[in-house]
Amino acid sequence: MAFQKAVKGTILMGGGALATVFGLSQFAHYRRKQVSLAYVEAATCFPEPVIREIPSREAQLMTLQNTSEFDILVIGGGATGCGCALDAVTRGLKTALVERNDFASGTSSRSTKLIHGGVRYLQKAITNLDVEQYRMVKEALHERANLLEIAPHLSAPLPIMLPLYKWWHLPYYWVGIKMYDLVAGSHCLKSSYVLSKSRALEHFPMLQKDKLVGAIVYYDGQHNDARMNLAIALTAARYGAATANYMEVVSLLKKTDPETGKELVSGARCKDMLTGHEFNVRAKCVINATGPFTDSVRKMDDEDVVPICQPSAGVHIVMPGYYSPENMGLLDPATSDGRVIFFLPWEKMTIAGTTDSPTDVTHHPIPSEDDINFILNEVRNYLSCDVEVRRGDVLAAWSGIRPLVTDPKSANTQSISRNHVVEVSDSGLITIAGGKWTTYRSMAEDTVNKAVQLHNLNAGPSRTVGLFLQGGQDWSPTLYIRLVQDYGLESEVAQHLAKTYGDKAFDVAKMASVTGKRWPVVGVRLVSEFPYIEAEVKYGIKEYACTAVDMISRRTRLAFLNVQAAEEALPKIVDIMGRELNWSELRKQEELEIATRFLYYEMGYKSRTEQLTDSTEISLLPPDIDRYKKRFHMFDEDEKGFITIVDVQRVLESINVQMDEDTLHEILCEVDLNKNGQVELHEFLQLMSAVHTGKVSGSRLAILMKTAEENLDRRVPIPVDRSCGGL
Repeated sequence: MAFQKAVKGTILMGGGALATVFGLSQFAHYRRKQVSLAYVEAATCFPEPVIREIPSREAQLMTLQNTSEFDILVIGGGATGCGCALDAVTRGLKTALVERNDFASGTSSRSTKLIHGGVRYLQKAITNLDVEQYRMVKEALHERANLLEIAPHLSAPLPIMLPLYKWWHLPYYWVGIKMYDLVAGSHCLKSSYVLSKSRALEHFPMLQKDKLVGAIVYYDGQHNDARMNLAIALTAARYGAATANYMEVVSLLKKTDPETGKELVSGARCKDMLTGHEFNVRAKCVINATGPFTDSVRKMDDEDVVPICQPSAGVHIVMPGYYSPENMGLLDPATSDGRVIFFLPWEKMTIAGTTDSPTDVTHHPIPSEDDINFILNEVRNYLSCDVEVRRGDVLAAWSGIRPLVTDPKSANTQSISRNHVVEVSDSGLITIAGGKWTTYRSMAEDTVNKAVQLHNLNAGPSRTVGLFLQGGQDWSPTLYIRLVQDYGLESEVAQHLAKTYGDKAFDVAKMASVTGKRWPVVGVRLVSEFPYIEAEVKYGIKEYACTAVDMISRRTRLAFLNVQAAEEALPKIVDIMGRELNWSELRKQEELEIATRFLYYEMGYKSRTEQLTDSTEISLLPPDIDRYKKRFHMFDEDEKGFITIVDVQRVLESINVQMDEDTLHEILCEVDLNKNGQVELHEFLQLMSAVHTGKVSGSRLAILMKTAEENLDRRVPIPVDRSCGGL
């Protein structure tokens, strides 16, 4: 005990001073001791993270149960909640965070992936002389610069083009964009500039050429939102915060203030969603950072409280990378419904969105077909007629719920606050709501400042400006080269690991499996067309991934990039997680089913598959119908009126193409609408009609049959007279 008191008395001296005072062996012993204590009692603040390795979820649960009282308990594991936890723990406060689902499982993983100040808000601030919106933009631009600095592996500047189709738009938007640069001041990423029509088309070849007069290019930031959120959570954990996902707050704990007689919030009753185990977590202060679920926690505190959250659904879609240049985004400033639409390269794909429509609060928001088509129609307006924007090219779609709020202190409570709101209830519950991804850090700082003031906590000022997030400190743009050279990873895989994990990429590489090939030496991919490898599944478990959905949507981003690829990777992911976590066969089957439902409803697979149904109309011209019937009968040699796996295998063998039966079964199932194990003529014609109209793209059966037909046509016997009469 005397040793621990001495350590606490010199804690601010830092690691070097401690080593000098006690000697290296004693200091090493102390560090080991502190790490073990962190699992039992919440740690105090260090200049550097107190825990080198991320504590396991089990260790974090022990901390939650065994700490007599925390200074701060944060409810909600989105960007703002994790930001609050990081801000609090780095001030030296005993901090806990609980999240009902997974970190970033809600709005924080379903954004436009931009780190931006808000060009649209600045326009309104100037035209309406709105000081509040101006301040919000200025704050966001400062936070943009900070986020790009503290997580350089997960974020980067992105040029965004504003195409102009009227001459008078040029000076109007030029002034606005230059004001954006001016407000950013020293935090300006790069000065905006004007492009002529020819230069604009050079940078963005797929742009609509007609009536184009030029373009303006400005810079904002882009990031991997779910991974960024996770980096904040992991950084907080390494600094000593007890963070746990899949921990639901069942009720708030209260105690009576002996001086005033008022009931004050003093913690929460929490339930482990994976085991059902419940226990109390006591805290001097409770922060509600639950985004769209803000009002549900407020009602736990006071059933009669007036709701302040006005949820709005924003849908995004992902399309193939060839729809946009690799490093140039597009902004549509005036859509048909008045919203801004972004069209951006992201993870070698193209992301487009967003919509804005009222919605109910739900844990499982679903993108609607109307919203998907609205975005596609807006995209068509800006792309060349040479580029056919097809519904079938939507590889994934999702809906995120924006937690817009009304300020309860505002005279006009009907007006939506464009900034964040920090509210304190009569019982001391602090609620942080509103705001946006970019400003999560300043929102957290304001919230913790309020907590320190309200509860008289012993804490210093915020230390999160310039504080590197997990993986960012020793990252460099050339780090991936060392991964290639030291471990024998493919260059694409190495770049992905460096960009996703930063300086922690080496920990993932060490876990990579040997491929058995000459090259790459290690790094077995989960699916062939994406750089995700099996080792990431094992490492994802260390990052608190508990389910297959966590892995396909937030530890990797497969579900957000291509739902079919995610579905293809699921069995392998479940097998690896099953081995690592000792899942039973029943649990593995449940995980497969839950993840498949997630892809089907929440990631747009349902909308994608509904493009081809029993009721799909056949809108083909007679010559096309005759051509496709001929192709079909080439496979249906016996004129049965349908084709089976055996028919397809026979034709493929005749052109020396080998394909296993399981793959052929999958290919036919995509088109077998009535699921009777065979593809009828009308089903094939429905497929080809859907391909013609762009509702379906990349159909393996359609491409396979076309290829087979072309190969068979080339094998026409040579006439005798052309072969010199024979031999």
